[in-house]
Amino acid sequence: MKYLILIMTTSFITLTGCLNSSINKQKEIIIFHAGSLSVPFKELAEKYEEKNPGVRILMESAGSLVCARKITELRKPCDIIASSDYLVINELLIPKFTGWSIRFATNEIVIAFQEKSRHSSEIDSANWMDILLKEDVTYSRSDPDSDPCGYRTLISFKLAEKYYKQPGLAVKLASKNMDFIRPKEVDLVALIESNAVDYMFQYKSVAIQHGLKYIELPDNINLANRIKNNIYSSVSVDVSGSTPDSKITVKGDYINYSLSILSDAVNKAGAIDFVSFLLSREGNEILRKNGQEPIIPPFTEQPDLIPPELQKYLKLSNPD
Repeated sequence: MKYLILIMTTSFITLTGCLNSSINKQKEIIIFHAGSLSVPFKELAEKYEEKNPGVRILMESAGSLVCARKITELRKPCDIIASSDYLVINELLIPKFTGWSIRFATNEIVIAFQEKSRHSSEIDSANWMDILLKEDVTYSRSDPDSDPCGYRTLISFKLAEKYYKQPGLAVKLASKNMDFIRPKEVDLVALIESNAVDYMFQYKSVAIQHGLKYIELPDNINLANRIKNNIYSSVSVDVSGSTPDSKITVKGDYINYSLSILSDAVNKAGAIDFVSFLLSREGNEILRKNGQEPIIPPFTEQPDLIPPELQKYLKLSNPD
């Protein structure tokens, strides 16, 4: 009899432990996000946790392509993915890992630097390539096989070659200072702040968040203006696909970030609620004050698959 009671007690404790573990998991929301979203997402998570006591937002930042591979190759648990390029979700995750994506923010490629950077008093939007190609100047960029900012930088090089009518410019820019390529765009900030390099190709939002000086590039180059998409799409680069030995061709496109909730998300209800907060007026203000311009209204290419709770935020069509 005592043995039976012991078994029943042990079973009850085990069951209770499993239930508690399940409940705890339901209070966690796991987010994989682009490095350039680190600052605004940290603030979004803090505000959301304040409004929802007991909920924990667990975030991992990486290059957007790396975020996708954590899901497709490593099969790491994830509720929400937020990418700096909608192409990452559309090409690598739909339809196997999710059925939809929402484009929610935009950005701009700039050249960021500090006051002490060499020739910082001379550089402008007309002569930047001449400054960067000087022997005494170093600059950094992110890895195009890991991070959309990296392949967007290469696309900007090709667009600059056409815009300034300088044959060979793209190759010259891409082949210089290759020792300073890093996995994601926010890794470049440390190189600037430690004076390891003079300049970096960066998102405008990251430059603003870190109090850096920057020059804006012409609209034909900066990937910020949707009206210029016919120009942007005239060039392309090849980058790693869903596996390291596969390739996808990425055409130039104006920058738009996207997010999705994974089909096998453990905390799907929590993920929907967090995305709803992100897309709300308060969420948009957090993005905006961190230099991340929200797309209002956000939009999708899969209107029939968007969770009903998020429908109210969306323009259910592609504006291109």
